Amino acid sequence: MEDNRPTLQQLMKDTRRQLAAKYGEREASAMVDEMLFRIKGWDRTATIIHGSETVTVYLERHVYDATEQLLDGKPIQYIFGKANFYGMDFGVTSATLIPRPETAQLVDIIVDDYGHRTDLNVLDLGTGSGCIAIALARTLPFPFDVTAVDISSDALAVARDNALNLKVKVNFMLADMLDVKTLSGRLSNKYNIIVSNPPYIAEHEKSSMDSNVLDYEPASALFVPDNDPLRFYRAIAAVASKALADDGTLYLEINPLYSTELTEMLRAAGFSDITVEKDMQKADRFVIAKR
Repeated sequence: MEDNRPTLQQLMKDTRRQLAAKYGEREASAMVDEMLFRIKGWDRTATIIHGSETVTVYLERHVYDATEQLLDGKPIQYIFGKANFYGMDFGVTSATLIPRPETAQLVDIIVDDYGHRTDLNVLDLGTGSGCIAIALARTLPFPFDVTAVDISSDALAVARDNALNLKVKVNFMLADMLDVKTLSGRLSNKYNIIVSNPPYIAEHEKSSMDSNVLDYEPASALFVPDNDPLRFYRAIAAVASKALADDGTLYLEINPLYSTELTEMLRAAGFSDITVEKDMQKADRFVIAKR
């Protein structure tokens, strides 16, 4: 029976073939690499070294199970409960979004602006897995206080575990950012950096989205009503009007469809120095605002 078992190289080739039919060859290859890293801790060099070895029942079963879930559309990050962001492994669950490259670009922008300063106060509104707050806590030089807010206790539990595992200090707060008065009353600092990646996808955009997002990621962290696409940004602006330090900056990830409308809203809310930055796909994705 042992002679009938595949080698690692054969298992990888067959798995890539199955996944390529759904995801394409490049993404299928990346998924197989990720599987073997998550299951065995093997990088590409290790898979070459072990390539001619017969795989164990354990490995074959886990690769098969992961492949079946991927073919059903489940994101690989949820299959293994891990997502890489900013060079770190973050735990993710169905209560949190999977961190995106665009959000890492937002962290880059903040670090470029403030990476030379110490003792900063940072506020992250709608933290989810904690990826922004934790990345800033790890990357900024000796921040004084990093506070992360979310309405979901399940998401905050994930974020707290991530902060613990990544050995950073972040103060987590269960609160609704739409309840501006209550949240503002609980914030004791003036913040040099206020950052948010809030829900911003309009309901009408669902029809053009992939099922692996619609079926698995938390809708409450993604979508806003078509008739009120800026509801979270208005609340963030109201919180920032009280909590932002005089020399502070507001950083937002946004929906490109509403960049002009959002800029006008921020200007009406008292922000005069407003910049729109593009993401790697050349879409308006970030707004940086000062008073």
